[in-house]
Amino acid sequence: MKKTDYLSTLFVGIDIGSRTNVVSAIDFNQEYLIRMKPVPNAKEGAETLESLLVDVLSAHHEFNHVIIGLESTGFYGVHIANYLSASDKLSPFGTEVYCLNPKEVAKYKESFNSLDKNDGIDSFVIADFARVGRISIKPWRGAQYLALQRLTRHRLHIAECIAREKTYVLNNIFLKFSEFSMMQKEDHPFSNKYGVAAEAVLEQYVTNDDIIEASIADLVELIESKSRGRITDPEETAKLLQAAAKGSYRLDKVVAEPITLSISSSFNCIRAFEKELKAIEKAIEQTVQGLNPTEYQVLKSIPGIGHVYAAGILAEIGTIKAFPNNDALAKYCGIVWKENQSGNFRAEDTKMSKAGNRYLRYYVIEATGSVINHCPEFKAFYNKKFAETTKHQHKRALALTSRKFLRMLFGLLDKSQLYSPEKSR
Repeated sequence: MKKTDYLSTLFVGIDIGSRTNVVSAIDFNQEYLIRMKPVPNAKEGAETLESLLVDVLSAHHEFNHVIIGLESTGFYGVHIANYLSASDKLSPFGTEVYCLNPKEVAKYKESFNSLDKNDGIDSFVIADFARVGRISIKPWRGAQYLALQRLTRHRLHIAECIAREKTYVLNNIFLKFSEFSMMQKEDHPFSNKYGVAAEAVLEQYVTNDDIIEASIADLVELIESKSRGRITDPEETAKLLQAAAKGSYRLDKVVAEPITLSISSSFNCIRAFEKELKAIEKAIEQTVQGLNPTEYQVLKSIPGIGHVYAAGILAEIGTIKAFPNNDALAKYCGIVWKENQSGNFRAEDTKMSKAGNRYLRYYVIEATGSVINHCPEFKAFYNKKFAETTKHQHKRALALTSRKFLRMLFGLLDKSQLYSPEKSR
C-alpha cells in the first residue's frame, strides 16, 4: 500500500478478551479517533463497535479504507472477526480484518520506551502496528473455512492426546515390566507395543512372575486370540515375553495391582481417542469435498498425502492465491530460519522461527514425513541433509525437507498442476 493510501486509512486495533474487547482507532498521524473504548465481547458489543467505526468514518470524510487488527488469541476473536469482515456498513470502505500473531505484536510493543501502562494500551499498539505497515499476512477469509479448520485442529488435539497418553502409560509399563518397555523395535515381542495383544498380556498378568510361571501353551493361546492370527510365530513371541520377564525388575504385588489398573485405564483412553480420531477423519473427508476442489485434488495428487493432510493444509492456507510466493507461505507456516551473523562470524546452528501458524506447520511437517516415504527425490534430499551434521540430525533434515516440500507445494497449487516427478523438480 502506498503512503497516500495510508493517509486515507483508518487504523483500528482490538485487544481481545473473553468478556470484553478494547478498541482504539488512529489515523496515519497517530491521532486517536477512538481511545481505548471497552465493549462487550458479545453480539451487542460487536454492533456497538460497528456503530463507533461508522460514526468516525461519517465524521471524517478523508477515510476511504479501514484496516482492523486483532490478536489471534485462541477462539475469542473469531466472532468479532467474522462480524466486522462481513459488515455491510463497513464494506463500502474496503474494510480488511487481520488476525495478527501475538508474538509479532509483543515484539513491536517493546519498541515503545514511554508507553503508558493500562489495560487497553494493547489496542493502540495493534492499531499502530497496522499504521507502520508491519502486517504481512492476508486478511481474514471469513467463516468459509471455519468448519473444516475446527475439524482439522480438533484432529490435532486428539492426536496430541493419544501421544501424551502413550508416553504416560509407558512410564507405568516400565515400572511393571521394565524390559518390555525398553526393548528396541527389532527385538520387541510385538510390532506394536500399544496393540491389543500387548495390552492383553499387560492386563491379564499382574506380575512378571505370573508370565514366567505361565505355560507356553497359555501364552500362545492368548497371543493368537488377541492378535487374530496376525503374529506369524506366536510361540517365539511367548518365549521372548518370558525372557523379558525374567530380566525385568520385580515389584511387590501390592504395587503391581494398582499399576496394572492404571495401565488398563490408559489403554482404554487410547482406544477411545483412536475411535474418535477415525470419526473426525471421516467428518473431515466429507467437509472438504466442497471446498476448493482444484487445490484439494492437487494436494492429494502428491504421493503420501491423503485426505487428512490435504484438508489440514487447505484449512489453514485457504487458497494459495493469498500468498505472493513460497517464501511468504513458509513464513506464515513458521518454517523459516533467522540469520545469526556478525562480521566474519556466521552461526551454523540456527533455530527455526516457529512464529507462524502452528497448525499449518504441524500438517506440513507430518505430510513431509509421509512424502519422504513415497517420493525417492525427497527421500534422497532428507538423507543428504541427515548426513551433513551430527547434531539434531532428524529434526534438521525433516525441517529442511519440509521447506523443499513447501516450494513444490506452492508451485503446484499456484499453477493448478497435479504432481509428477518431473514437475516436482
